[in-house]
Amino acid sequence: MGSKNVATSAPAIVRRDPYEVLNVSKEADEQEIKTAYRKLALKYHPDKNANNPEASELFKEVAYSYTILSDPEKRRQFDAAGFEALDAEGMDMEIDLSNLGTVNTMFAALFSKLGVPIKTTISANVLEEALNGTVTVRPLPIGTSVSGKVDKQCAHFFGVTISDEQAEAGIVVRVSSAAQSKFKLLYFEQDANGGYGLALQEDSEKTGKVTSAGMYFLHFQVYRLDSTVNALAMAKDPEASFFKRLEGLQPCEVSELKSGTHIFAVYGDNFFKPASYTIEALCAKSYEDTTEKLKDIEAQILRKRNDLRQFETEYRKALARFQEVTNRYNQEKQSVDDLLKQRDSIQSAFTTVRTVSLVGSANMANGSTSRVPSDDARAESPGQDGSSDGKDKSSRKKWFNLNLRGSDKKIG
Repeated sequence: MGSKNVATSAPAIVRRDPYEVLNVSKEADEQEIKTAYRKLALKYHPDKNANNPEASELFKEVAYSYTILSDPEKRRQFDAAGFEALDAEGMDMEIDLSNLGTVNTMFAALFSKLGVPIKTTISANVLEEALNGTVTVRPLPIGTSVSGKVDKQCAHFFGVTISDEQAEAGIVVRVSSAAQSKFKLLYFEQDANGGYGLALQEDSEKTGKVTSAGMYFLHFQVYRLDSTVNALAMAKDPEASFFKRLEGLQPCEVSELKSGTHIFAVYGDNFFKPASYTIEALCAKSYEDTTEKLKDIEAQILRKRNDLRQFETEYRKALARFQEVTNRYNQEKQSVDDLLKQRDSIQSAFTTVRTVSLVGSANMANGSTSRVPSDDARAESPGQDGSSDGKDKSSRKKWFNLNLRGSDKKIG
């Protein structure tokens, strides 16, 4: 009984090595990792294992492992320091909308609406139909566009046929949605059995008043920006939202296409309703200036990412120093306030109110005739108080009489 309990609780505590999960070597390249992931994801996908909870957990483990090994930076961190390095940065998980249920889907939609980046997986049904070659492929000629609506967790497939000249010049495939629908742009490679295997995936991003995604096969490295990378770490440290922003740059695995027919798809990624879209295929030969500008800006962004990594170190040091001197400033300010209060307290000791019993004798010794003597002083020296009161009374009387006489004269 005891050993059985340990065995069932272990998977919740111990995480398996992602290389072991995907059954690949530590020297595996991107394509080997991708192929292993697709094979296992299809095998354990919840759509195909509705009555097998263990398969669902294995699917999550496969997705988690692929999230690590498909990202060069996360893979480097794991190879260097294991899961601890990834835990420090925060990890993002993908969710399968088809397996969430209505309530959880509503929560996911709400968080997405609030700006929380949520990554979703592609339905196993779509991937399996593509692998079996049973999907309907519509033609998408170069220089044209097609508009449509695709149901959630479904896909519309398109075939783009390119010539040698067009392949040499470069090809761009873009999808946009004026309705700001969420979707994925997918690229499939032909398998040996005649089906199509998923090779590239681009999630739509909101740009201005539309959502869009694009793939650029221009013979130079183009990077996509994954906004979900390090989202948890950025939430914990708001300043990191600036420094980590460009860390989401990930190189597209395919930078050029050969002549022939290539398969693309638009996958509906809305939580409830169909996704509206317009897909177009373009030859870069008609956009030579734009292509050069893109190549230049990609290089600038990469340099800026490296600059920010260095600047973050400098900024953190300066910030720590600033906090140090700010604390010193507050301490010194408090110290000055305390010293001035102590001085005021000491100076206030020089007062007649403090030593009442000595006031009378001091006045007698100095012959003082204070107009506001204390009651105690009057009690101790009644004679002096009496003479003083007499003078005050006589002076008041004399002043009063003068006023009366003056007033009488005026009346008479």
